[in-house]
Amino acid sequence: MLLDPDTESGVAYEMCQIVGRAILPYRSTDATDERFGTVFFFQGSDDPVGESLLTAAHLVGGAGGELGLRASVTEPAGVAPDAVATGEIRPGWARFPGDGVAVLATGGLHRYAGDGGWRWRVQPVPAEMAAGPEVIARLTAAAGSAFVLAHGVREDGSRPLEVTIERVVREGDTVRITGELPLGYVGAPVFVVQADATGEVSLYCLGLVLPGVDGHPVATFDRIRAVLPAAPGDA
Repeated sequence: MLLDPDTESGVAYEMCQIVGRAILPYRSTDATDERFGTVFFFQGSDDPVGESLLTAAHLVGGAGGELGLRASVTEPAGVAPDAVATGEIRPGWARFPGDGVAVLATGGLHRYAGDGGWRWRVQPVPAEMAAGPEVIARLTAAAGSAFVLAHGVREDGSRPLEVTIERVVREGDTVRITGELPLGYVGAPVFVVQADATGEVSLYCLGLVLPGVDGHPVATFDRIRAVLPAAPGDA
């Protein structure tokens, strides 16, 4: 669905209110490379065990990685560190390169916080917002409005939460963001607005941004669901 600019701005604002605290910056480093991206919390069921951290497999699995924290995602104030080294979290990332997805079950993150005297205060993307096959099938080669919520990378190294309004298309089995996204956006969630068969309009999370040239493929939630709950993967 292609929205008018005023509606797009309204959707972007509402989306930040609903899931803004699901999104965190990620930095992956090893001896030869440094990659900046975005991760997000996803609640796959009412059971806390169903909560996962999702991102692109491209970002994780090297020698080190760091999850950045904002004051709004932890409590009490002033207790949590500025970042969490994901190498300290067990179990660690499960990578599924064939699907482009990496999954981190969040039990270890909650234990890490508890040991440090703080707790997470996040807004996971809920299961009911994750796009089903019917949502993906309604996408066509005609460009529709898409919203990417991510932590970009500023010249001073800061990682602000940003939302960018893009265009999304489906070409066969491939869903793609048509524009080039800024540094730090790989792994970020992609949202669309659609009307169902009854005309009810809803916000859906299509999946997450993958690396690309002249645009970015999207790992859609049918691929993500196939690896949830996280299996051992290759990590």
